[in-house]
Amino acid sequence: MENKRALVLGASQGIGEAVAKGLASDGVSVCLFSRSEDKLKKIVSDLPGRGHNYLAGDIGRSETWQGAIGAEHEKAPFNIVILNSGGPKGGPISKAMPEEFLGGMNNHLIANSMITRIVLDEMKKKNWGRFVTITSTSVKIPIPHLGVSNTVRAAVASWGKTLSLELAPHGITVNNVMPGFTQTPRLESLIRAKADQENKSYADVEREWMSKVPMKRFAQPEETADLIRFICSEKANYITGQSIAVDGGRVGAI
Repeated sequence: MENKRALVLGASQGIGEAVAKGLASDGVSVCLFSRSEDKLKKIVSDLPGRGHNYLAGDIGRSETWQGAIGAEHEKAPFNIVILNSGGPKGGPISKAMPEEFLGGMNNHLIANSMITRIVLDEMKKKNWGRFVTITSTSVKIPIPHLGVSNTVRAAVASWGKTLSLELAPHGITVNNVMPGFTQTPRLESLIRAKADQENKSYADVEREWMSKVPMKRFAQPEETADLIRFICSEKANYITGQSIAVDGGRVGAI
């Protein structure tokens, strides 16, 4: 993978950070993207290998990143793109306001599409590329009280599947990875909100959620990152259009 370059969104923490570190360990040159410039600086300085850098911007405001990503791609084309962004806030779908849906779609579906358009022509020229969307198990089974997130994640998964059909003849794969409960700041915030809502302790909600997982624990970000590293490798040339859960067996669908 030494001749590959990756753009990793949401790379300042959680699964995005773990993916960036994993790909760098595989010899990939990585460009990290998120809003947290201080965190990105620290992560880039600790990555193994060379040729790494970062871009700071707000995925919901394309004017903060569209030109910068385009310029980076012109300097050294991206072969691998990890499409990852923090999920919309929780709440029942019946109470969600239109702007919440629009914001979620803009941060995920629209941003993914715009970035794809920036990098796609060069991938087609080389007849090789990787797109991985990091979505959620809610693509298979909606999660209660995550109404907007469920809607947006499902739309992204459908977009990825459709894109995979268009790009397969060009040697470019598109896959959706669906993390389950994973030990990240996002999960911690959801547990905390649930605990406050039900007047329970954080530990009680955490145990309750763990009990729903057949493996009786949460995933570590690196466990999802390891799957993504494989999907991005040459050994996964024939895997495309898939939605793959990393959830300890929690999703009840086949």
